[in-house]
Amino acid sequence: MRRFDGRVALVTGAAHGIGRATAQRLAREGAAVVVADIDVDAGEKVVAELAATGAEALCVACDVTDRESVHDAVSTTVDRFGGLDVLVNNVGVATDTPFEDVGEEEWRLQVDPTLNGAVRTIQAALPHLLRAKAGGAVVNVGSVNGLAAFGNEAYSAAKAGLISLTQNLALRYGRRGLRVNLVAPGTIRTRVWSQRLDKEPDVLERMAELYPLGRVGEPEDVAAAVAFLASDDAAWITGTVLRVDGGVLAGHTSFVREVFS
Repeated sequence: MRRFDGRVALVTGAAHGIGRATAQRLAREGAAVVVADIDVDAGEKVVAELAATGAEALCVACDVTDRESVHDAVSTTVDRFGGLDVLVNNVGVATDTPFEDVGEEEWRLQVDPTLNGAVRTIQAALPHLLRAKAGGAVVNVGSVNGLAAFGNEAYSAAKAGLISLTQNLALRYGRRGLRVNLVAPGTIRTRVWSQRLDKEPDVLERMAELYPLGRVGEPEDVAAAVAFLASDDAAWITGTVLRVDGGVLAGHTSFVREVFS
């Protein structure tokens, strides 16, 4: 499929994991892709991979906690490609600190990039998305943590806020041609698990048993859902939360026993 021919997509947190897979998927379907990440070296590697396939791609340094950095990333995108059609907000930060030990600074370090970072990026991109010829699309990467109790209270609160933001912006800008949706992944096999895997090599296999589909997710599972919501196949979909969770919310009780044990 070439659903994004002639369109420009900016993906934050695109140097690794879900963001990287999303950049790859959008590029494969014809988009000119901007890999926006604080890890520029890794971002450049992603761009090299995309360029090797014939895709148009650009890496920009982007710290979503810094408004100027975000505006610079969007401006560079528009200067290079002439516009912006798709924005994917993928940055999220979580820690395993028990709630009673989370101080104000640690709370901020999770909530600011995860929720406020998306706000900054949408605000910077909004004028360009509203001018997109085929209608702009924002896809926020949320989490099942924003829909049910899975611990990680600061991160979960930020992801819940992202759902509310998605729904409100969908209503506010729908008549102006902008669609705003959110994907809510469950457990995804990314580098965030690396430290825990060092201590518990079987942790993902153990979690897989709690999922009705019998496995944890892969970044490509989420990327496929993001691409759908960003494409014209979802032209009459806005304000929605698409669960990409292997059915875990349907069997939430068993997962909760594992998380809070």
